[in-house]
Amino acid sequence: MLRRAVVFGCAGQVGAELVRELEARGHAVRACDRPGVDITDPVAVESVLARHDPEVVFNAAAYNQVDVAEKEPQAAFLVNALAVRNLALACRQMDARLVHFSTDYVFDGRARHPYAEDDPTHPLSAYAVSKLAGELYAQAYLDHVLIVRTSGVFGPGGLATARGNFVELMLRLAGTGAPIRVVADHVASPTFAPLLAARTVDLVERGESGVFHVGGGAPISWFQFAHLIFEVAGLAPPLVPTSDREYRTPARRPRYSALSNAKLERIGLRPMPPLREALEQYFEARSRILSGSPA
Repeated sequence: MLRRAVVFGCAGQVGAELVRELEARGHAVRACDRPGVDITDPVAVESVLARHDPEVVFNAAAYNQVDVAEKEPQAAFLVNALAVRNLALACRQMDARLVHFSTDYVFDGRARHPYAEDDPTHPLSAYAVSKLAGELYAQAYLDHVLIVRTSGVFGPGGLATARGNFVELMLRLAGTGAPIRVVADHVASPTFAPLLAARTVDLVERGESGVFHVGGGAPISWFQFAHLIFEVAGLAPPLVPTSDREYRTPARRPRYSALSNAKLERIGLRPMPPLREALEQYFEARSRILSGSPA
């Protein structure tokens, strides 16, 4: 039997891969992007869910301009928190499951070990506060919500989005010939979007609920990640390590926000592959897209 699904945020890196993964597994999918459905409008959310009567709703939509959110925290809260409340209430009304994506930024980075799901949260920015509030709204209204926290997402969809991703940013900077300065004192778990989508659908098909971390595996600094990107791409631009003391941003970010996938693996799901392997898959997909070859 086909499982009916609605995916909000289908034009983003995660949403596009969710649609692809669900359809590949035989699910009936209704893909929604912002021009089609504004999730900050509760009437619009209720209307689209009433029309499609989904069994599961995926929320991959987000306000993710971390630094801009410091100037417009209301905008971030509207999308990342209050819109999640809209979805949770509509899902409760429709008796549909909600799958909501959150972030490693709900932590403050002081633990110095890969964060587990039950580690205490402590957001450091307006963006991070709004994302944690979204988690709380989902849990407040639904008994069986699935919250997936992830980190540093990069996927082929970044080629089509305005903000791209870290890999594309590094490739653009490499083309300038100028020295590239990347922070070496911030550590995360960069995550390949197709693998994130696949593990999330695995969790849904197993009927899991609660909070799960789906990160890219071994912790790595952004400087080390940039070095690996260029190594896999066969490039050697001038790459210079820097620190957050030299590279100040409007929003505070956790210095260490790597995520532990131990809970994911304890229930029998496959470990995430090494980051090099994920990057190789990324560049293969990127090449196909840029050449116009079929997926």
